[in-house]
This record gives sequence, structure tokens and C-alpha cells, in this order.
Amino acid sequence: MTKIETNRAPEGGRMRAAGTRAVRPRNAATLIIVRRDRKTPQVLMGKRHSGHDFMPNLWVFPGGRIDRSDFRAPFATDLRPEIAAKFEAHIPAARGRALALTAVRETWEEAGLLLAKAAPARPTLGPWRDFVAQGVAPDLEGLEIVARAVTPPMLAKRFDTWFLMADAERLVSLERKPDCGELEEIAWVDFDEAIALPLPSVTRTVIGEAIQRLEDPSRPRPFMRFGAGNVRLSHL
Repeated sequence: MTKIETNRAPEGGRMRAAGTRAVRPRNAATLIIVRRDRKTPQVLMGKRHSGHDFMPNLWVFPGGRIDRSDFRAPFATDLRPEIAAKFEAHIPAARGRALALTAVRETWEEAGLLLAKAAPARPTLGPWRDFVAQGVAPDLEGLEIVARAVTPPMLAKRFDTWFLMADAERLVSLERKPDCGELEEIAWVDFDEAIALPLPSVTRTVIGEAIQRLEDPSRPRPFMRFGAGNVRLSHL
């Protein structure tokens, strides 16, 4: 494991109260959607609302924390065996699939875009009713794992986030629903433009990883654990 020193302060989050114990990171997932129908590849980015207490006003990929319903959600296609095995090497199999479903659900809720295929209607719960209503279910087959990161212990709100990636051609449509939920804005931008946006440092790092993974799908996947002034780097 490599320890990387950094002088950057953690972005966009409240510090935990002095004398209190570090909170346990919540399981979360986010989705990097790459569009290849332009001269250069583009990535979907969204701007978080100024009123959020975690990463306000910063540009991020759509994503969020896992929900209980994600463990029971229907899906049209499953994770490829090698991706499922990568999850299972670090977390229970059921949680790995649930995190993939989290990324798909959050992309729908935040950006109004469905990574899905036509599928028979099945009884389902809560936020997944939107998928059933449209006659589709999540398409997990095209998902790749790019990275994993855990936010630092000095923050009041922490996440253990898996960064996943999929091609935009797997979306039901490039036209999003009018209300994009938590994200104030969404945009398709070139990777160079994405890096120039106001970003959390981890998002900037993951954009670089995504660029390199598009060129070399066999490259190691980083696992970053952020601490007080340093990052512990290993690989998945």
C-alpha cells in the first residue's frame, strides 16, 4: 500500500465535532457515462446544489448512497463474471450487485437518464417503480469498475464509493427527464473540459483514471482511502 502525502483540505463537507468518534462510511456508487458519438469522447457531469452540506456547488458524476431497495431491484442483464468477481474479492456478492444498481438508480434520479433495457414488469419497491412504469430494467452487463474511494475520517459525513463506468449507447435515450433531481445542471463535456470544472479532488483523479482505462482496460483499479493530509493507495 502506498501512502501519498497531500496538503489539500477535504472538500465540500462538514467536519465532525471535536471529541466525537469517526463515523462509519456509507456504501455508495456513482456512474461515469461516456458518450462516443462526437469527435472526442464526452462524459456526463452534474453540478451539486449550493444548499447541500456535502460537496455544494461542485461538479460530480451522478451517484449516491445505497438503498435497501437496491438489494431487491430487478435487472435486465447482470454484471459480467469478471466484474462480479472483482466486487466479490472485497465485499459480499449481493452488495456488489446492489451497488451497481445504486449507480443506475441514482443516475435516473439525478440526471434523468436510464441505463436499462426492455424487460417484463416485476413487482418492485420505492424508487424502482419508475423503471417498471417505463417497461425497462437496469442493464448491468456493460458496467466497468474504475476506482473505489473512502472519504476522510475528519468529515461528519463519509462515503465508501465505487466509481463505475458505462457507454452512453446503453442508455434508453440521450434525452433526459425535465426534472434532474439533486443536480442543478447536467452537461456532456469533453474530458479536458471536465477536468477544468470545479471538482472534488477525488473526482478529478477518477476522471484521469477513466481516460486511461478507455485506452488500457487492463490497468489496475485504484482504491483510495483519504486521511488527514494523505491518501493510502492500493488496488482492487
